[in-house]
Amino acid sequence: MSQTTVPNLLTFARIALVPVVVTLFYFDRPLSNWIAASIFVLACITDYLDGYFARALKQTTRFGIFLDPVADKLLVAATLLMLVGLGRIQGFNLIPAVIILCREILVSGLREFLAETRRSLPVTSLAKWKTTIQMIALALLIIETVPGFPLPIDLLGTIGLWIAALLTLITGFDYLRAGLKYM
Repeated sequence: MSQTTVPNLLTFARIALVPVVVTLFYFDRPLSNWIAASIFVLACITDYLDGYFARALKQTTRFGIFLDPVADKLLVAATLLMLVGLGRIQGFNLIPAVIILCREILVSGLREFLAETRRSLPVTSLAKWKTTIQMIALALLIIETVPGFPLPIDLLGTIGLWIAALLTLITGFDYLRAGLKYM
């Protein structure tokens, strides 16, 4: 099967959007925050759509199975690093960012190891919830503030980041436990 499938094109689009999101962090706020958050959300939607189309069109490829999680990790890691680097995530709130990054590295390494043994780690329902909460939290942290909104958007994003980090620990442990039996 050709590697030029609808899901793979969506994954390539997600990867191409990463430097756009990163670049927008350097422009004048708040407009650039809204544009960056919109592009970030668009990239997150491509994550959902590529999985949907891969199943619906039966266009699952080995290349797509490899590239999709890489694209997700690039988007999340770049966004977290920018938020930390620009001081929007700082102090005690660095902990969930570190947890999320470390789990992504751990699961990537585990998947790579298991691929050599011809085993895979299917994505769990809880991991999908983790990803959803994580993406919403990051989008809120990119937006940072909404004048006149009764709740602080950055606080909601930070709370979401902590919830995502907790789910990250749980799902990371589940994946590690599942993978250990093949080591």
